[in-house]
Order: sequence, then structure tokens, then C-alpha cells
Amino acid sequence: MTKTPINLDASAYSIKDPQEFAKNMLQLMEESSKALSGLATSAESAPTPFSNAQEVQDAARTVSDISQRWMTDPAKFMEAQSELMQNYAEVWNSTVQRMFGQEPEPVAKPERGDNRFKDPDYEANPYFDYWKQVYLVTTRWAEDVLEKTDGLDESERQKARFHLNQISSALAPTNFPVTNPEVFRETLATNGKNLVEGMTNLVKDMEKSDDLLKISQTDSEAFEVGRNLAMTPGKVIYQNDIIQLIQYEPATDDVHRTPLLIVPPWINKFYILDLTEKKSFIRYVVSQGFTVFVVSWVNPDEKLAEKTFEDYMQEGILSAAAAVQRETGEAQCNVLGYCVGGTLLASTLAYLARRGDDPFSSATFLTTQVDFSRAGDLQVFIDDSQLHSLEAMMRERGYLDGSRMANVFNMLRPRDLIWPYIVNNYMLGKQPMAFDLLYWNQDSTRLPAANHQFYLRSFYHENRLAKGELNLCGVDLDMSKVKVPVYDLAAREDHIAPAESVLKGAKLFGGSVEYVLAGSGHIAGVINPPNLEKIKYQYWTNSEGIKADTVKTWLKTAEETPGSWWGHWTEWLASHSGEKIAPRQPGATSGVIEDAPGSYVRNRH
Repeated sequence: MTKTPINLDASAYSIKDPQEFAKNMLQLMEESSKALSGLATSAESAPTPFSNAQEVQDAARTVSDISQRWMTDPAKFMEAQSELMQNYAEVWNSTVQRMFGQEPEPVAKPERGDNRFKDPDYEANPYFDYWKQVYLVTTRWAEDVLEKTDGLDESERQKARFHLNQISSALAPTNFPVTNPEVFRETLATNGKNLVEGMTNLVKDMEKSDDLLKISQTDSEAFEVGRNLAMTPGKVIYQNDIIQLIQYEPATDDVHRTPLLIVPPWINKFYILDLTEKKSFIRYVVSQGFTVFVVSWVNPDEKLAEKTFEDYMQEGILSAAAAVQRETGEAQCNVLGYCVGGTLLASTLAYLARRGDDPFSSATFLTTQVDFSRAGDLQVFIDDSQLHSLEAMMRERGYLDGSRMANVFNMLRPRDLIWPYIVNNYMLGKQPMAFDLLYWNQDSTRLPAANHQFYLRSFYHENRLAKGELNLCGVDLDMSKVKVPVYDLAAREDHIAPAESVLKGAKLFGGSVEYVLAGSGHIAGVINPPNLEKIKYQYWTNSEGIKADTVKTWLKTAEETPGSWWGHWTEWLASHSGEKIAPRQPGATSGVIEDAPGSYVRNRH
């Protein structure tokens, strides 16, 4: 067996200038007092919904409940404790052997894709390797204990898994200076200056936060909407209280007759589909010979508190579709909905089907849930207690601050979206890198109280659309009445709209459905352009359709294709888009209000 070299380089783990180190430690204490003062002020307020403080309380209750259940069976509890102690002993014996030059097999290894332990010293140095393995055996033991806990229903077990993931992610040795080799080396190399700068970064983030700590994920000065994001040429040709409608300039000598209307989520801004030039989904679709229109939702304030889900249907999708018809003279358009924009679209299609209206020739759904019975970890946040607290907050303010939903999405993937930035910003003392997607992620929007309350209760909490119990504008909705051809994209690692949930929802449509599974998650699975130098992901299709009951079964007969799904979709879209005609100039019929990306998307307050 190849022997792993042990890192005993004393220069890498020794203080360079004791006097400078002591000076920086004093400065660190001074900066820390500012942070503690801010924390004390924040702690005076009661925990609010979707906040970190609220989740800490909920996690503590969950751990207490699990512990009490195990204490009722002392013999079983002692057996579990004994197993953990034995694992610790094996890790210790392995570490001692390594210190004496032997090379035993590790007791625990990180899972494939766990990049937290990529630093070479987590394997080469017995000290850091010890803490890594202790952490791994502890978290795996805790997960096993949870699965063996009796008396939990599925919702309780799901909530416990979620909170265990929060706790285990927080306690990783990578999150502490003395057990993270990179931070340890940097602290000694800079005589602690990195910790001082990190504390300064923390104080700055706290100053721009309320009861939610807004951790900087990217360089906010590196991007600007309209300057290097959302740059596809176009015009705003229609607007009302809640939308601006953008029509994009043609980029080809001819275009398909049937235009495309894109309905993004109102939880975030539309330019996730129009990032930098190489990543822009909208620019790509325009380049393939389609006339493209996009809804840009308003960033609402208290004046729009009473705007309902029905208003978002009538003044959003239906008003936009009518504007597309007026502008192009076409009786029908194709329509695409992303995430919650897709949920609104599905509801709208069911509403139109009941009324006998037919303004759309096809519908595309990107990572969209229609049936919420398998909605994943987001259901943890939608119990009765959380909803009552959230509704009270929204009644007081008239809206839900978008940072709360952003915080929820971050908590779904704390290992990737929270702790790496805490380590980089507050321990290494570095500024976050410029990353367009993370800039968009931080550019969240407010959510009107009436609309969001209805959405959370009717869809997440009660699943009324899938059950056939939803009524919009006096019309009972039945998804089986929706006969338009559907392209339904799910993402294999999606934590927000799980692939299983998307597949189950796809079965509710009454017409043909092309279910496609993309690699990666809710964002990267969608924003996966075909012109990347390195192929990162793939997609799966299945000629047998959606007969399978689970994604696992569906994949057994699916065909995997490396690269982007965009080309596959545009071929499908072209088959529903008619013959080629001369390209259309934006606003030729309706007139132009302003240049794209418009003013609604620029509102950050």
C-alpha cells in the first residue's frame, strides 16, 4: 500500500512574528466586541419566520425530542452510545498508527463530491485527518440513530433530517480555524491578520442586515443589471402594476411564426435567464430563430399587499399573452414557466381549459411543481405554526422580504451556500469572488402578502391544485383538462423542486408530456448552455414517456446525453412553432416604453 506522506513542515504551522500576532489578536478582540454588540441587539428581538434564530430554536426542539425518545429505552440508547465510542476508538487507534509511520485504512472517508475536505492536509496530516474522521463517524452515527428512531411519522422524520443536516453542516471541522488547515496556515502566515479582516467583513455584513445575517456571496460591485447582466437587446412594449413585458430583437434572417412567452418566478428576478452573454438562455433562444417575450415582475412594496395569486394570473400571464397577440397578430403563442412561474402557468392552463380558451400552442415547464406531495425540504418551513407567524409578519408589512426566501433556499444547501462563504469571508478574511449567478441570488424580490400567503397554503400546505380542489376566479381547476403539448424539465439534484415531485406532477396533465431530466440542481441544471468549453452536466430522455412511478425506475430505460438540454428543447419547440417568416422588430405594433431590461428589474429596495 502506498504510504501517504505526513506533513510535518514546522514552518507551515508556526507563528512568524509573535509581536505582530499579539497586536492582531488585540485588534481582533476590538472588532469582535462590535460584532457581539450587534448580536446582542439582534437577540433582543423575538425570532422571526424563516430566520436563522428561528431555525436554531426548531433544531434544538427536534434534537430534544429525539433524545427523549431514545431515553425511554435505556438499553437501546446504551447500545447506540457504545457503537459511537467504538468508532471513536478506531479513529484514535488509526491516528496513533499513522503517527508511528504506519498506513492503516481510514475508518471513514468523505462521500464523493464532498469538497469540504479537499485540502491535502486533511489526508496527509494526522491531526487534521483525525478531526475529519471523528466528524464523519459522528454525523453518520447521528443519521443512523435518526433512522432507527421509532414513533416518527414521515413529516417529523423529514423535519428531523433537515435540522440534523443544519447541525452537522455547522459542526464540520472545516468551519473552525484550529481544525481547518487552510485557515490555520493562513492565520500563522499572516500573524492573525486574516481573522481581523474576517471580523471586519462580518461587522460590515451585520450592518447591512436585520435579524437575518446577509452573508456576502459575491462581489456586489462587479455586476450591474443592464451593464454586464441582462444585456440581450430588446424593448419593453407593455406594462401594468405587476409586470413589464420585454420583446427581444431578432438575431436571425427569419423566425418561427409562433412566438414564445417566458414566465419566470416572481420570487427572483427574470435575468437568471439572461446572465452574461455566454450563459444567457434568452439570447440562445433568440439566436435559434424565435420571437421571444419575457415577463419582468415588479418588486412589490406595501402598496401591492393585496395583489392575489389570481391577480398574478390575470395581470401577469394573461395580460402578457394578450399583449403578445396584439404585437404579433398571432392567435397563439408558446409559453414557458420556470419554478413558481411554472406553477402559476399550470394553474392558468387549467383555468383556460375549463373556460374553453386556447391562447397557447405548447407549454414548457422548468423545474416546476404541480403536485406538492413530494415537495422536499421546503415543506419543513410550511407547518401551521410557521405559516401563522409568517402571515402575521406579512399582514404587518404588506409583503415578505425576499431575503427571507433567499435564506430558506440557502438553508436547503448549507454545505454549499452558507458555510464556504463564512470560512472565506470571516476566517480567511477574503472578499468573495465575482460570480454572476450569486449576484442574482442576492438580488431577491419582495413578495406581496396576499399572493404569497395563498401560494404557501394552497400549494405547499394543502396541495389543492393536484387534488382538484383549487378554484381561481370562480373556476374549479382540473389539470387533466390541460391538453396542450408539454415539455417538463426536472433536475436530478434539485432541492427546491425535487425530480420525483416534478415527475408526479407531470402525470396530472391530460395531453402529451416530454419529461426530461437534467443533471445538477434547480439553477445549474437549467442554466447549462451548450457553448461551454467543458461539458459539466448531461440530460436524460425516455421514449417510453412518463409511465414509470419513480425517477429511479424512469432512468432504467432512459437515454443519457452529455451536455446541454437546450438544443433538445429548441428542436421540440420548433415543432410547435410553425413556418418561418420575416423577423419582427420589438414594439412595431404596440410601441416602445423603454429599452430592455426595463425599470422593474432594477428596483432593489
